[in-house]
Amino acid sequence: MAELLSASQMGKTEIDAIASGRVTGLSLMETAGHSVVSAIKKAWPECARTPHRAVVICGPGNNGGDGFVIARLLAALAWDVEVYFQGKHENLQPDALRNFERWLELGDVHPLSGIYESGHLQGEPSGPKTIIVDAVFGSGLSRAVEGQWAELFSYLDSTQGSSNLRIVAVDVPSGLCSDSGRVLGVALTADLTVTFHRAKIGHYLSEGPELCGYLDVCSIGLEGEIIPNTQKITTLVEFSRGCRTFDKGARSGEGGTGNRVAQHKFDHGHALVCSGPATKTGAARLAARAALRIGTGLVTLASPTDALAENSAHVTAVMLKRCDTLDDLAHLLSDDRISSICVGPGVSRLDGTGALDFEHTRQIVKTVLNAKRKTVLDADALSAFADNSSNLFSELHPSCVLTPHEGEFRRLFPDIHKQLTDHPTKGPAFSKIDAAQQAAERAGCVVLLKGADTVIATPTGRTAVHSAQYDRAAPWLATAGSGDVLAGFICGLLASGRAAFDAAQQAAWLHTECARYFGPGLIAEDLPEVLPKVFSKLQKG
Repeated sequence: MAELLSASQMGKTEIDAIASGRVTGLSLMETAGHSVVSAIKKAWPECARTPHRAVVICGPGNNGGDGFVIARLLAALAWDVEVYFQGKHENLQPDALRNFERWLELGDVHPLSGIYESGHLQGEPSGPKTIIVDAVFGSGLSRAVEGQWAELFSYLDSTQGSSNLRIVAVDVPSGLCSDSGRVLGVALTADLTVTFHRAKIGHYLSEGPELCGYLDVCSIGLEGEIIPNTQKITTLVEFSRGCRTFDKGARSGEGGTGNRVAQHKFDHGHALVCSGPATKTGAARLAARAALRIGTGLVTLASPTDALAENSAHVTAVMLKRCDTLDDLAHLLSDDRISSICVGPGVSRLDGTGALDFEHTRQIVKTVLNAKRKTVLDADALSAFADNSSNLFSELHPSCVLTPHEGEFRRLFPDIHKQLTDHPTKGPAFSKIDAAQQAAERAGCVVLLKGADTVIATPTGRTAVHSAQYDRAAPWLATAGSGDVLAGFICGLLASGRAAFDAAQQAAWLHTECARYFGPGLIAEDLPEVLPKVFSKLQKG
C-alpha cells in the first residue's frame, strides 16, 4: 500500500520525527539535497559522468533551503552553479538560513532579475545540459503565484523545448497545489520532480502528472514514522492491493465460500446485466462479457424481446433472459442467487419524440435498487437522474457503486462539480478527492469518479486514487465502450464476493493493466479477452 500525503500530513510527519530526536531539520534538508542530486544523475546519466551547469532558484521557505544544499553538492562535483534568491535572507527559517550561509562560503547569491541575463538558459544544443533547479515553493503553497514569480515561471516555461535545458522540481513544481494537483496562478512545468518520503496527492491528480514530468519518490529517513490523521490517508491503487492473488481469491471463496475450492458456478456469483433495446445492446454485452471474464460463475443478460435475436447472435456463455417490463425484471431479481447487478450501459430506449426515455430508465434503476443487491450504476442509469438526483440518492444503499465520468458527475452533483472547476485562488485547492468524498457521503455509497486520475471514495471517507499516468499511462483506453467494460469488471468482482470499495479498486487497476498489456490499437472488446493473459502474468510475477 502506498500512501499519498497532503502537505499538512507530510509536515506533521517531519515535525514528529524531529521532536523524537531521530532526525534534525538540517539532516532532513541535507538528505533531501543528496536525493535530488542522485535523481538528476539517474535521470540523465551524462550528468553523472561529467560536470554540467545548474541554475538553482531558491524560495523563501525550507524548499529554498533544499536548493542551497543542492547547489553546494553540485558545486562539489565541479558543476558550474549559479544561485538565485529574492528576499531578505535573515527572514529564512534557521535550517534554510544555515544552508544559505554555507553556500555563501562557496559562491554568490544573485537576485531573480539576473536570470533573464544569464547565458545558462541559452547555449548550443550540442553543449552541456543546463539543469534548472526549482526550489521555490514546494508543497503547502497557500496563495496564487503572481508578480515577479509568475513572470519568472512564464519565462522559464518559454525556454522549454531546448535540447540542453531541463527543469528539476524539488518536491512539487512551484505553483502546483500539492493537495489537489491544480495550478495556483502560474506553475512551472518540470522534466523531473523529486519528492520525499511519500508521493503527494497533487502528484497524481488533475494537472499534477503533466507538470511533474517524471516523478521520483526518495527516502529521507522517515521510515517507521506514524503518518498523522491515518483515518484520512488517501492510498494509491497498486499491484500489491490484492491483485497478485486476485484469481486465486476469486476462485477459492475469498468472498464467503471458505478456503475450499468451490465446485459450482453459483459459488462464484451470478451477475445480472440489463440490456438496452435493439440497436443499443453492445454496451451491455461488453459489461456482461467483462463480468464473466473476471471470474463470475454465471452472467445473465436481461434483454427486451426486440433485442433477443441481436444479443443471441453475439453471446454464447452469457445467458439470456427475456425482460420487457418492470414485472419481468422484478421476477428475475426474485432469484436470490443473483449476487450483483449492472444497470446503465445502453439501457435507455427512445421515446416517441426521438429523445431518450429516462423515466423508463429511472423505473428500472429503482426496481433494481429495491432488490438490495450489490449494484453498479453507470452511464444511462446516472444520466437519467440528472434533474432529480435526490430521487436516486434516497434509493441507494451501501453496496452500490456509482461510476460517473466528469460529465455524468456534473449532472448528478452540479454544486460539487462547480467547486472542482472554479479557478482556485488559494491553497489547498478543492480537489477531485474532495469532490468524490462529498459525492460518496451524499449518495451513501461508493463513488468511482473516472479519469486518468480515477478517485474512489466511500461515504465514511476512505479514498483511493487509481492513476493511469506516469509509467502506467494508457491513452488508448479513451475508446468507446471502455467504461462499459469497467462497469462489468466491477459487477463481476462484486458477484464474486468483493466489497464495493475493494471491487472498484481492483477493477480499475485490472482495467488499465489490460490496456497496457494490449497496447495501442486497443478497442473495448479487447479488454475482457486479454484479461486471462494479465492473470497469467500476475501469477508468474
